[in-house]
Amino acid sequence: MGVEIKFSQSYFLLNSWALANIIQLGTQSFCDRFVNYAIDPGRRLYDQMVMAARCGVANIAEGSARYSTSMESEMRLIDVARASFDELLGDYFNFLLRRRADIWVMGNPNREAIWKTELNRLNYSNSLMHDAAIHILTQKEKYDPWIENSDPDIAANAMLVLCERINGMLEGQLRSILERFKAQGGFSENMTAERIEARKQKASAENAPLCPKCGKPMLRRTQNRGQQQGREFWGCSEYPKCNGTRSMNS
Repeated sequence: MGVEIKFSQSYFLLNSWALANIIQLGTQSFCDRFVNYAIDPGRRLYDQMVMAARCGVANIAEGSARYSTSMESEMRLIDVARASFDELLGDYFNFLLRRRADIWVMGNPNREAIWKTELNRLNYSNSLMHDAAIHILTQKEKYDPWIENSDPDIAANAMLVLCERINGMLEGQLRSILERFKAQGGFSENMTAERIEARKQKASAENAPLCPKCGKPMLRRTQNRGQQQGREFWGCSEYPKCNGTRSMNS
């Protein structure tokens, strides 16, 4: 597979990115309503929660935008997004602990309802950002009875569930990227393949001799060390698999 470099906003099609935006909006609303000066006089908690949610969205977008050039970077950034949402989950958990509030158990009707509420798939026109905004706000309305609830305990529990859900989605993305890497190779491998192919084409254009060992086209090379440094010779295009050489005069 060759190297393909292109501008990408493929993350607009990801349910994880849409849910991340919903979590960011929900966190901003939650902090505006419930993280007040009484519990957060220095506004550190407010800033940390809002920034954790923002970092989750940003790293999903940046990671997905890198898919064509570096799967390693894509995986690293998606994993950073997952860590950001895990940090946010911890803040909601602590909020409930401080209030000695009940944390929903498995099977709680509210928890189960949020967990089972699915996001619709996106149908975009050529107005990508316009359509994405409508989609995110429309999907958020499904969760608003919980995340915009006037009871802080309900809202915090609901955000806990959404943080769990997105972490599961991101784990799935990481597994998918890893499988793609196994099948296609990464950017470095494909760059190497492109370079080797270009060298073979160059050898063909130069009417280069064939390797005496394997019969593949040879490439013009320059010795870069030793007593004959700077001397040109023919080297096998399959190097390092094959180390066949010929002198330029042969």
